[in-house]
Amino acid sequence: MVSMLDGCTPWPEEFADRYWAVGHWRGITLDHLLRGWALQYGPRTALVHAETRITYANLNRRVDRMAAGFRLRGLRPGQRVVVQLPNVPEFVITAFALMRAGAVPVFCPVPLRAPEVSHVARVTEAAGYVGPSTYQGFDHTAMAADIAAQGPFLRRVFTLETATSFPYGGLRTDPSGCHYFPLSSIDAPPEGPLAQSADQVAFFLLSGRSTTVPMLVPRTHNDYAYQARAAAELVSLTESDVYLAALPAAFNLAFGCPGIVGTLSVGGTVVLVEGQEPAECLPVIDRERVTVTSLEPAVTQSWLDVLPTVQADLGSLRLLQVGGAPLHRATAERVGPELGCRLQQVFGMAEGLLTLTRLDDPDETMLTTRGRPLSPDDEIRVVDADGKDVPDGESGELLTRGPYTPRGHYRAPDHNARAFTPDGYFRTGDLARRTPDGNLVVTGRLDAPAAS
Repeated sequence: MVSMLDGCTPWPEEFADRYWAVGHWRGITLDHLLRGWALQYGPRTALVHAETRITYANLNRRVDRMAAGFRLRGLRPGQRVVVQLPNVPEFVITAFALMRAGAVPVFCPVPLRAPEVSHVARVTEAAGYVGPSTYQGFDHTAMAADIAAQGPFLRRVFTLETATSFPYGGLRTDPSGCHYFPLSSIDAPPEGPLAQSADQVAFFLLSGRSTTVPMLVPRTHNDYAYQARAAAELVSLTESDVYLAALPAAFNLAFGCPGIVGTLSVGGTVVLVEGQEPAECLPVIDRERVTVTSLEPAVTQSWLDVLPTVQADLGSLRLLQVGGAPLHRATAERVGPELGCRLQQVFGMAEGLLTLTRLDDPDETMLTTRGRPLSPDDEIRVVDADGKDVPDGESGELLTRGPYTPRGHYRAPDHNARAFTPDGYFRTGDLARRTPDGNLVVTGRLDAPAAS
């Protein structure tokens, strides 16, 4: 079996061997891939946020120095660190720097509050937290301090502030023994690279499939590099593309479908915005000549509804990915004529399965289905209540396993016994039917009324 962190379920050797043999897994960690991208695309612009522009060479250099700074501040390989940052360059830099330092980022969407964040910190035994001091009126540092006071693990809090505006006037330690640092101070001369395995967990995503406490999805370097690379190839991403990260960067769709990681892998430019509002995003598409972006259905409709009132040239946009909830056909039909770009329907989850309509699909397929699996080695089943496969055209629960679908949630053995079949299929809880040509139509959830 593939070695991973304690509490993670590895892929069985026969599957891992197959994924290696066909070239899905290539044995290079994400942070090491960034070194190669920096060498290949050095002077090109990697990240844009407002007036800030960061080249590939500078991005890699900042990741190097922050990784050394994290190690200097006491983070050790294998330790988990909650990352709760908005769509700013520091999100990308911090994520890669933690991986390069051997630590494991736990991506946590900014809107989550103490009940969810403390649960995540407790389950992962997080040694660190990275977040804004305050953001949109909420005091993240105070929340982190409360979590640190509850247990023995969280001992380092890094806040997104300049040293001069750090809320405590500089470095400090509270009575519980937790140390506080401005993120800008996490900088040190680079050290030699750590010896790391791409079989190890690169980071954790939070599952969006639980109605109770968040479940943690371990994503390895091998599986995520494959997902982002394959998704980039599927949408014909090149160094001329500009990806607008409007969805939270902590979401799988924005981070690697192909998203941020896929765009960086081909030398493109990632533009980060901190909200999905059309008044903010549409002028950015115009200014930065954005070619690809990803949205949720409700936001897609809001963009379409305000288009006549926003003065912006969207002629550069060639592809809009829409994922999440079902996209109503009436909205889907408006995308091409009104936005002037191709629509790609996406069905995905933190647990890995990604289905997408293809760019050359007939309009009817693009308008009415969620496409086909990303990988030829994605295995999907549609089953009835007894776990038996149903014929194409009939609705049932969607089950999946594959080269970027982990075999279990983190430190959740009782849950995993219910959520995964004995032969490793993940029970998604989604109701779907498969068309004769292999496309999926998602019809609802097991715990909710089915959609028509």
